Order: sequence, then structure tokens, then C-alpha cells
Amino acid sequence: MKIYKVGGAVRDQLLQRPVTEIDWVVVGATAQQLLDQGYIQVGKDFPVFLHPKSKEEYALARTERKTSQGYTGFTCDISTHITLEEDLLRRDLTINAMALDQDGTLVDPYNGQLDLQNRWLRHVSDAFTEDPLRVLRVARFAARYHYLGFRVALETMQLMRQIVQSGELESLPSERIVTEFEKSLGEENPEIFITVLLQCGALEKLCPEIHALFGVSQNKVHHPEVDTGLHTLLALQMAVRLSNDTSVRFAALTHDLGKGNTPADILPRHIGHEQRSVDLLISFNQRLAFPNKHIQLAKLVAAQHTNVHRAQELKAQTILGLFEKTDAYRQPQRFELLLTCCEADSRGRHQFSNRPYPQKQYLQGLLNATLTIPTKPFIEAGIKGKEIGKAIQRTRISIIKKHKQQFCWDTEPTQP
Repeated sequence: MKIYKVGGAVRDQLLQRPVTEIDWVVVGATAQQLLDQGYIQVGKDFPVFLHPKSKEEYALARTERKTSQGYTGFTCDISTHITLEEDLLRRDLTINAMALDQDGTLVDPYNGQLDLQNRWLRHVSDAFTEDPLRVLRVARFAARYHYLGFRVALETMQLMRQIVQSGELESLPSERIVTEFEKSLGEENPEIFITVLLQCGALEKLCPEIHALFGVSQNKVHHPEVDTGLHTLLALQMAVRLSNDTSVRFAALTHDLGKGNTPADILPRHIGHEQRSVDLLISFNQRLAFPNKHIQLAKLVAAQHTNVHRAQELKAQTILGLFEKTDAYRQPQRFELLLTCCEADSRGRHQFSNRPYPQKQYLQGLLNATLTIPTKPFIEAGIKGKEIGKAIQRTRISIIKKHKQQFCWDTEPTQP
């Protein structure tokens, strides 16, 4: 029995990145041998075991044979004669198909170290096409390692297109798709994830609402980048600069979905795209169930981002309505996330990335000033029932009017 460190731990160790999770492969052993040593079996489709002390995952060396459609349509051979090289051959990318033995010697039968040095994401073998989930995984790795200069090898991109054309993507469960999206949104360059999916044709299959944005024009006065899809990627990039919260990044990615089905005869204007964006988000989520926090924030951003951009023009009554529609008084932290998304939208444009966004400070200040209104004075004045709520509204409007006059716009706010 021989034990090797494999996969991402080896890859990141060679890249001198932090190693957060270590996987091991066991060659020449049976499941019973591991059980006898106190390992705990957790895998059903193929034996994976938790170390009795470290709780790290140990998998028996295996080969796989495609038997049916989808990413689970495999039968595994875990015989003791399976070699390490055979186990590594079934992996997705060469940079993930390396191992370290217990002496620290690198085992690299498929030139993963060379691809690491040359910054290539390259498939190990043509068996790559047997697992449709690999399309999303490669796009995620492209996003993760973009800052190091990694890109998808041309021949690997071609195999990804073959998977898309085969229809196998449709067999992926929505939760696996959402998991890959969520992980990618947590990377420093999630826009690369979207770009790779666009290049191989997967975006149109998985997220037609986002795909529809590319090639749609906008007013070049407000959007020098013109293309709505490009603006979406720029807004996503800006969201990464402004927040680590993946719900903010998701909202930036989906805030303009309604521009994808704007009637051609009114382009490059997008009248009514806000409500169309909300409607598309609902259907989008029925197909791919993202976390509720993501969807709720995204719907608010889609519906209200234009009003936030126009904050300087809004009357006090309208601003109060904005606070009430977004439930800002009960969820002020979510309202702050909404403002961050709107800032990402505004600054996610060519030539606008360094522009200030005074709307955020302005609306945040008005909300804070009207957040807590004591009810005791109203009760003492004999006001009762629903009239107390109306009195609070009147007080808030009065405070908003006062603060509107005091706020100084250092620069002329620009509207996307």
C-alpha cells in the first residue's frame, strides 16, 4: 500500500499558494484494509475514507468507465492493481494530475508542472469530454488563476465546445451549476468565469438571460463601452473591488438582464428594463436556485438601481418610498449592499471606474438620519393606531427635506 498527496494540494503547493484542503490517493489497498486501520468510509459511488485523526480524505486509486449520460454516469474499478498513473489519467487538467509521494518526490506523468510554468489549463486526456461538469470547473480555474496569467489551452476549449454541443450540460443538476457559480463569484476575477463560458457556448445553454446581453447596444454617452454584456462584466469587476460579498457580485452580474430583451426599435435606449430584469431574475431562479439572499438583493438592485442613480433628482416623498420599498428601515445592512451594487453599476463603465459615486453617501446619510424615530412624543400628543405610522412618515419626510438642502454634491453625479 502506497499513499500519495494529489490534486489541488500539489498544484497550489507548487504555485506557492495557500493549501486549504489536502486529498490523498491510496494505491494497492482494499477498502477493508483502510477500515481495519480506523478510516471512516464516506463515499457510496466509490470508496472515500476520512483519516481517523486528521479527517482528511483518502480515496482508493480507481479508473472510470463512461456508462451513461451525465457527470455521474460512470462505473469505477478500485482493484488493487490500479496504478497511480492510471488514477491520475482520469483527472480533468494536467495541473491537477500530479502527486507527491511520502518522501516529497513529484510524480508528474502528464506534464502538469510544465503547464504550470507556461500557465496553461490543459486537459489530461480525451476522457475529459465524459464529464460535463468539467466545463464549469475549467472556467472556475480560469477565474481563480487569471491573476497569474493562466488561460485555457485551445485544444481544451475545443473539447469544452464538444461537450456543450453534445447536450450533456443539460444533464447537470442545478445545484452543481450553482455551486460552481458561487465558488467563481468568490474569486478575484469572476468575470473570467463568465467569459470562458461565453467562449465555449456554455453560457447560452446555462444562463441564456446573461448570454442575451452580449451584442446589445447602449447609449455611448453614458456607456462608452456600448455593449451591454461588456458593461455587465465591468460592473462585476467593480463589485469585486467594492465587496467580498458574493450576493453583491451576483446582483452586479444580473442587474441589467432586462436589457437583453429590449425591443430592437427603441435601442440603444432601454425603457422599462428594470421590471423586465426582475421578471427574468424570477425565471432564472426557477431554473437555477441560487441562495435566497442573492436573489432578494438582485431583485432590489434590478428594480431600484435607476432610482438610486437619480437620487439627487428625487423628491423627499420619493426617497422615503425608496426606503420603504427596499425595506431599508428593517434591513439597513441589505440597503447598504444595494448601494454598493449601484456603485458597481455606475463605476463599471469605460472611463468611469475612478469617478466618485456621491449617491451612496447621500442616501446612506438620509437613511441613517431617519432610521430611528421615537414614538413616545406621538403617543403623548394623543396620536393613536395607524396615525402614528403616518406621523412617523411625515417626520421622516421633513428630516429628508432638511438633509437634502444640507448635502453638498462635490461633483455632478453621472447616471448610467
